[in-house]
Amino acid sequence: MSDVLDDSEIDAELPDGWMRDDDEIVRTFEFDSYLEGVGFASGAAGVAEEAFHHPELTISWREVEVRLTTHDAGGITEKDLDLAARFDELAG
Repeated sequence: MSDVLDDSEIDAELPDGWMRDDDEIVRTFEFDSYLEGVGFASGAAGVAEEAFHHPELTISWREVEVRLTTHDAGGITEKDLDLAARFDELAG
C-alpha cells in the first residue's frame, strides 16, 4: 500500500491544472466535442487499469472531470500524482 502524502508534499508535486479537494485531486479537461471527451475518458480508463488505479471519471458535454485518490491508503499518494501526470500527457 502507498503512503498518504502530507500537505506540503502534495502542494510541491501537484501538476499544473490540478486542484486539491479534501482527500482527492481533481481536474476538468476540456475538449472541442463530446466524442473527444469520451475518447479521452476511454484512454484514461486504459491507462488507469494498467496502473491498477481507478479514478472517478465524469463525462459531460465537452468536459471530463477526473478525481483521484488512493482509497486503500485513505488519501492522496504518489500513485495519484503519477496518474495525474499521465492523464495530462494523454490529453496532450
